[in-house]
This record gives sequence, C-alpha cells and structure tokens, in this order.
Amino acid sequence: MSVQRGEPSANAAGADAAADVGVAAAGAGAGVSVAAGDAGAGVGVGADATAGVGVAADADVTAGVGVAADADATAGVGVAAGADATAGVGADAAAAASGLFITLEGGDGSGKSTQAALLEEWLRGRGHTIVRTREPGGTEVGLEIRELVLHHTGDIAPRAEALLYAADRAHHIQTLVRPALERGEVVIQDRYLDSSVAYQGVGRVLDPAEIRALSLWATGGLLPHLTILLDLDETVARARLDSARTRYDRLEAEKAEFHARVRAAYLDLAAAEPDRFLVLDASRPVEELAAAIRARVEPLLP
Repeated sequence: MSVQRGEPSANAAGADAAADVGVAAAGAGAGVSVAAGDAGAGVGVGADATAGVGVAADADVTAGVGVAADADATAGVGVAAGADATAGVGADAAAAASGLFITLEGGDGSGKSTQAALLEEWLRGRGHTIVRTREPGGTEVGLEIRELVLHHTGDIAPRAEALLYAADRAHHIQTLVRPALERGEVVIQDRYLDSSVAYQGVGRVLDPAEIRALSLWATGGLLPHLTILLDLDETVARARLDSARTRYDRLEAEKAEFHARVRAAYLDLAAAEPDRFLVLDASRPVEELAAAIRARVEPLLP
C-alpha cells in the first residue's frame, strides 16, 4: 500500500521539565567547526563563518528554550550534535517505533522527488507498506499551509514563515507520520526539520538553534532513522529548475546567495550528524544514486 501524504518520525527524549539552550554566534570567517559532546547532557558547537552560529546546549528541548544570541549571521551554521548522532539534541531517534522513518533533503532541483519515487517502488516490491509524504502539504491542513507559505504573493516575515512550517510539521507528525510508524510502516518524506534549519535558520538569517528547537518541540522530538542529503551546486540546481518550471515558489525564486547559504547549512548539518545522514553527489546518474540509497536503507528495514 502506498499513501501519498505525510511526514516522518522519532521519539521525544529526556525527562527534565525544562530545557536550557544557550546560543552564541561567532564572528567573521568562512568555515564551521563542530565539537560534539555527550548527547544526554549537553553539546558544544563552535562556528566561525560569515554568518556563524555557535550552539551550546544542555537540553531537554521538549520543555523550554532560553536563547542568548550575538550573531553576525549571513551564512553558515553551527549545529548542536549529540554523541548519538541519530538522535541529536534533546531527542531520540525513532527507535521506539516499529516502522522506519526516512527523509530526503537538499536544495530545490536536487532530485528528491525522483529518488523518493524510486525508493518507494523498490520497497513496495519487497513487500513493505509505504507512506510517502512531503513537507509542507502532507495533510489537508498542510496543503492550505503550503499554498500560503510557498505561493502567497506578498511578504511573509521570516519568523512567521518559520512558525507556519512548524505548524504544518506538528499536525503532520501527529496525525500521519507517528501512526504509520506505530503500525510498522516505512515513511518516506520529502523534507523535514533539517529544511527549516537550512532555509529559515540560515537562508532567512534567523537562529538555526532556535529553529531546530522549535521543530523538535512541534514534533515531540521526532527524528528520522535516516536522512538522505542530495547535494548539488546551486547553479546546477537553478539550471534544472529553469528547464522544468514555469512557476517558481517563494523559496525557489530567491537569489543565488540565499541558495548558497542553504547548501552550506545542509552540509554543516550532515557533518554534525554523520550517522543519521547519507550525503550523495546529486550530479551522479539517477540509477547510481538509487543504488547507493538502497544499500544504506536495506540494513535498516524492519
């Protein structure tokens, strides 16, 4: 069975009643350096980038977040990463669910939909029940939010945009993704919280740590078992979009500098959580990419 709706997975972790996240941004440079600590206690991350954000977390992010920011943020991201990289800060992976939660990430035009379809076909052929979904727009409520956040003709304030994505995510996970995982199904989702960190946290020059904490709160700490990042140079991605699109959404229409920040943020996220991410060069042939994805997914299957 294939269900063309929804978003994927993971469990809230931590028993503390409050979260304490301190954020400090670093100054002008070009790279990002990450030092990861103990996932159960805290994480220190130092960023040194044109728009770096350094994160120090001592957190059960399901409760509350205190933030102090001093940021010159025009690019780059420092991301909190736990020792259990499949979980991240203040959240466990989807271990308690019997299903499998897979997300696909990457810039616009990187081929996520193509690879999601091929993965779904392969898994269905092996007898698995698949829920294939996207964000935003995996539910009826989500479709309305998607139209607003991607195709509204006027401005939407960056914080309002981030909150709209979080609202879609909260409803999607609660009503579609978690139930599917609890039934032991495989959820394949196009975009999840890493998109918000990259696009709103870094692309919109907000605070990546705050955006991540917001998404974890909205989902009860749910994280994917596997995130497939299709990495593609933003100029190549734009050429793909130009050949396939007659209508651009609000994010696709952003300038090259915006998409360069998004790509860099994705790579930083993957570097911070290597056990959760599979990073692939999206310029490789479609079938090569599909084979690499299958090889990574097969050992994870329920």
